[in-house]
Amino acid sequence: MKTFDHLNVIGLREWIALPDLGLELILAKVDSGAKTSAMHASDITPFQRNDRTWVSFNAHIGSRKQQHLQRCEAELVEIRPVTSSNGVTQERMTIRTTMILGDRSWPVEFTLTCRKAMRYRVLIGCTAMVDGDLVINPGLRFVQDKPNLAAHPVRSEDNP
Repeated sequence: MKTFDHLNVIGLREWIALPDLGLELILAKVDSGAKTSAMHASDITPFQRNDRTWVSFNAHIGSRKQQHLQRCEAELVEIRPVTSSNGVTQERMTIRTTMILGDRSWPVEFTLTCRKAMRYRVLIGCTAMVDGDLVINPGLRFVQDKPNLAAHPVRSEDNP
């Protein structure tokens, strides 16, 4: 059996933070069937800042029972077609922001989409797992500690 010592183990559910968006503690589902990570967002509005396109949106980070909204802004990476698990393709705005998982942080792309019918508001996709040197143990949940924001400075828009 081959082992990969450089990979970090995560479970099917993990706590993450997206500090550049001001989101401190989010329950995320790990989805090896999704290429890109996704976030439940509404009222997505593009705008211009310093000759670049940004988006303003409401991030839905609570559960269906405990709804929590936070207005966020991020630079738009691109608009890309995404095919959902039910086979429907839609154009989604994509942002890149720092994700903290356990004691590590790295930039992750998230598509912004309506996930109100879904149990989990945030998905961690394969690209984020590869970039973060992660491997999933599907029999486990919450392998990593909750994010430690004090160990990861927040990036300002003027100092990316």
